[in-house]
Amino acid sequence: MSDRASRGSKPPADHGEQPASRRGFLRGDSARNALEAAQEQLADEVAGEESLIPTAGPTVRLSTQAMACEFSVVMNPGPASQVMRASDALDLVHVLEQKMTVYRDDADLVRVNEQAADGPVPVDEDLFEVLALALELCEQSDGAFDPTSGRQIDLWRRCRAERRLPTQRERDEVLAATGCADVALDREAKTVRFRSPQTSLNLGAIGKGFALDRAAEFLAEQEVDDFLLHGGHSSVAARGSHAGHDGWPVGIGNPLLTSKRFGTILLKDRAMSTSGSNIQYFRHEGRKYGHLLDPRTAMPTDGLLSVVVTAPSAALADALSTAFFVMGVEKAQTFCNTYTSVGAILIPPPTRGGRLDIVSIGIPDENLFLDTDQLVCGSD
Repeated sequence: MSDRASRGSKPPADHGEQPASRRGFLRGDSARNALEAAQEQLADEVAGEESLIPTAGPTVRLSTQAMACEFSVVMNPGPASQVMRASDALDLVHVLEQKMTVYRDDADLVRVNEQAADGPVPVDEDLFEVLALALELCEQSDGAFDPTSGRQIDLWRRCRAERRLPTQRERDEVLAATGCADVALDREAKTVRFRSPQTSLNLGAIGKGFALDRAAEFLAEQEVDDFLLHGGHSSVAARGSHAGHDGWPVGIGNPLLTSKRFGTILLKDRAMSTSGSNIQYFRHEGRKYGHLLDPRTAMPTDGLLSVVVTAPSAALADALSTAFFVMGVEKAQTFCNTYTSVGAILIPPPTRGGRLDIVSIGIPDENLFLDTDQLVCGSD
């Protein structure tokens, strides 16, 4: 469902056996064996600094494929009943995918895109809520995040397949079809209406986070207190504690050396999302074009290497990591200073011998553990 990079924030790294499938977990003996034996490492140890960087203990993980990536629930070892609850949470992700994707002809959002220009289209509570949040964030980010950029995404996907760049005329056409002011929501009736027949919604930059939030709410209702959820490794939601830490250690990937981590965040009752263009891109006439578009220009943006956002909800972190990537350092700093519940790590292209020059905003020092050999660090 999303074009977002599937690497960045890196919960949990596998050391040893691969995580068991959902079906394997739900077979009696396999479930018991997995509960006893599953071991995962959520953050790599840095030589000589093991006492400073939080690392993981034994965990149990249940996974499924949804939204073109892997979704997982990671839990502390405990009663077998929590595995069944985790399975139900992952089933919920599939239900939400059917509502939010634009890549299935029978999906709810596809129906909205096809019919909303002709009149109000009723939608269920979940789809209405994610659309309402997306439109609110579009306004707050001055259009750096825009769920009406569906036609821009389609255009660039087609051009990548054809190994060419969009023409100015093509870009002008999709820009004319972009704008959250063309979407009208009726909260009482739970309907969506388009003011322009060209409008096309795409929730790829917020959908994974919204699904993680709903799954986390379900697990909390089922009295599962300590867990980490991730979708495609780029979106993470953490609740409770792990291995004696006041939270869950989550690795942050180096955008230049994707097999390495430059740091770890200790995440508790918060969410985190990473956006970058180091994984998904294409080259044309010697130049690299990333997959993250500025909805205001219909062109890829490349002012930053990577963005990490922490926020109270995964949907918020998901959307803002995309918005900050488009906005750049100064405007992202201003946003975080206004909305103090949001934190960020902004990583511009390196200028000093290949080391990463990062800007950290609003993330407590006691929760952030960096490999200073790779970094030049600033803060706000």
